[in-house]
Amino acid sequence: MYLINIDREKCTGCGQCVDICPSGVFQMGDDDKTDPFNASECVGCMSCVESCPEQAIAITEM
Repeated sequence: MYLINIDREKCTGCGQCVDICPSGVFQMGDDDKTDPFNASECVGCMSCVESCPEQAIAITEM
């Protein structure tokens, strides 16, 4: 299981994490920032972390 932390100050809502995640973990929230609404499906591949241009995503294995 993984803990997904989004730095809302850094997130610009570009949507790259939504597009790249193979598990469908992310969606765009009401505030136009990414929302890991399906975090329990995270497989820890780090695609979102690597693709985020603002370095707004951190994933920690629990």
